[in-house]
Amino acid sequence: MWRETDNKLVREFRFKDFQEAFTFMVRVSLIAEKMNHHPAWFNVYNYVKVELSTHDAGDIITEKYRRLALAIDEILQ
Repeated sequence: MWRETDNKLVREFRFKDFQEAFTFMVRVSLIAEKMNHHPAWFNVYNYVKVELSTHDAGDIITEKYRRLALAIDEILQ
């Protein structure tokens, strides 16, 4: 689940392997680009950490990023 930490929406994901994790990241990148949002993320092997905040709004969580978080959740369903 997403949690609010330091004015960011944060979620950690674990996948079967690197390929599955990277495929997830590619799918997120396509959605994020279409929505003109660019998450900060970290990946090692099967682990992906995503952080969402709106830099041009003063590094806060906006409704735009809540919508992106929901779109990311839909990828996993």
